[in-house]
Amino acid sequence: MNTRVPAKLLDARVVIVTGAARGVGKGIALALAERGASVLLVDSDEETLRVTADGMRAAGRSVAALVADLRHPDSARQIVRTGLDTFGAVHGLVNNAIATNEPKPFQDITRDDYDLVFDVGPRATFELMQAVYPVFVDNGGGSIVNLGSGSGTIGLPKFGAYAGAKEAIRGTSKVAALEWGRLGIRVNVVCPYAETESIRTWREWDPKTYERTVRGVPMGRLGDVTADIGPAVAFLLSDEAAFVTAQTIMLDGGAAGFR
Repeated sequence: MNTRVPAKLLDARVVIVTGAARGVGKGIALALAERGASVLLVDSDEETLRVTADGMRAAGRSVAALVADLRHPDSARQIVRTGLDTFGAVHGLVNNAIATNEPKPFQDITRDDYDLVFDVGPRATFELMQAVYPVFVDNGGGSIVNLGSGSGTIGLPKFGAYAGAKEAIRGTSKVAALEWGRLGIRVNVVCPYAETESIRTWREWDPKTYERTVRGVPMGRLGDVTADIGPAVAFLLSDEAAFVTAQTIMLDGGAAGFR
């Protein structure tokens, strides 16, 4: 794990992170704030979001919190407007939020299941990208990092709708990157394989399967959301990645060869 934090990497940058109350989104937000960014934390879970934001403020980080339901038709505009009103600018966007009722056998996935994952995932990602576009044009550029998944790039049984949603995000990201590159707007995708609260619950419930899964990772462990996933996202948001766009980066310890 990387223990060195380049504190000035994102100084004076403002970044929006969705699904930031816990898990991968929280880890990314922590890593960005450690590197100097002001972060707007967005989540639908008000209490957990409050605890996360308070903890980051107590550590001296510059953050604000916004409770938002990404399924609401005005949520994207509200989120970007809040970033501008709170910090005076927006330079980066991390579309991490997702919701799913899976795992389920493919034939048992309902229309409601499908709508949930697509509305919170690719639809919200699409709308937030559109909402931040004029801000980035005015800035002379900006960076978007969207969250994909090995569930989509490789396929994962019992996650049919989730995998489809994640691949929809990748397709949208590539098109935006190609259209917006000459405007200085970069769009990339990361696919993390990380130790989250849900993974730890799975480990307690089914330790044998968990251990077998970890043994399948060439680096012998799952990623740390703050030390492994967050720094890669921070790099993509920074000027150090000024020539990186339209890419999918697997942050999985080598577990899932790209397809």
